[in-house]
Amino acid sequence: MNGEKVHVPPFKTQGIKTKLVPLIKEHINMDDSTLWIEPFMGSAVVGLNIAPKKAIFADINPHIINFYNMLKNKQLNAQVVMEYLYKQGASLSEKGETYYYYIRERFNETHDPLDFLFLNRSCFNGMIRFNKSNHYNVPYGHKPQRFAKAYITKIVNQVKHFERMLADNEWTFLCQPFEETLSLADEKTFIYCDPPYIGRHVDYYDRWDEVSETRLCQCLFETGARFMLSTWDHNQYRENHYIDHIWKSCGKVTKDHYYHIGAKEKNRNVMTEALLMNYKAVNNNVALTNQPEHEQLSLAL
Repeated sequence: MNGEKVHVPPFKTQGIKTKLVPLIKEHINMDDSTLWIEPFMGSAVVGLNIAPKKAIFADINPHIINFYNMLKNKQLNAQVVMEYLYKQGASLSEKGETYYYYIRERFNETHDPLDFLFLNRSCFNGMIRFNKSNHYNVPYGHKPQRFAKAYITKIVNQVKHFERMLADNEWTFLCQPFEETLSLADEKTFIYCDPPYIGRHVDYYDRWDEVSETRLCQCLFETGARFMLSTWDHNQYRENHYIDHIWKSCGKVTKDHYYHIGAKEKNRNVMTEALLMNYKAVNNNVALTNQPEHEQLSLAL
């Protein structure tokens, strides 16, 4: 992967794995006949760069799912995106903050996927956050000239690349909980999971706690599939003790990473990322690890 271009999707998301794609790709174990499943799609940056022939992408946030489905069904295309961003960008340049909040209010009423792209690219720090009423509530990024010609071209080129991937591969996008997505997997599947980081992200689109993490682990092992999961290992203040508690039977590789998206400077420190896997290479074959024995926890939601 050294020197290989990492393709960036049209959307920004918290914890986007752009800089970790080379490490992830290095440890993926699959071929063109393998069904790729992502139950926590986010921006889809990992799948976009793995470029599987057949894939199921899912998330409980409906808005990116909707955007990509509209690209897939040709209800949207790069030309439409370009024309929209030029028009809305000009209005943002003229009216600034007032126009941003006008679009935010409109999006919360209509859920237009183009408005969501606009907000994602002009809000504070590229965040995606919703309140308890599922209304997008990220404040303005205070950059009225945000949609300069070069920036729009960059986004449009990202959309064009995604369109090419959709044309060349069989990709499905679903809005549903991870349990439903993992029920579609079998031993011939490869699953990549990037769930909300336990103990760190609790306001992405839903809460995530120890019950959720334990349930995910159980569901993954029940599929019989090979899987890889991204999580955090440690930072200068604390360690992720759930790795040794919930994921103790998995193999692990780590890499230091610096996150640029965050509301506060103190949250932008170096963090060591972990990739957890239930397989290892043995004489060029795949050996699955044993399913862990979990402590008895109530999973009633």
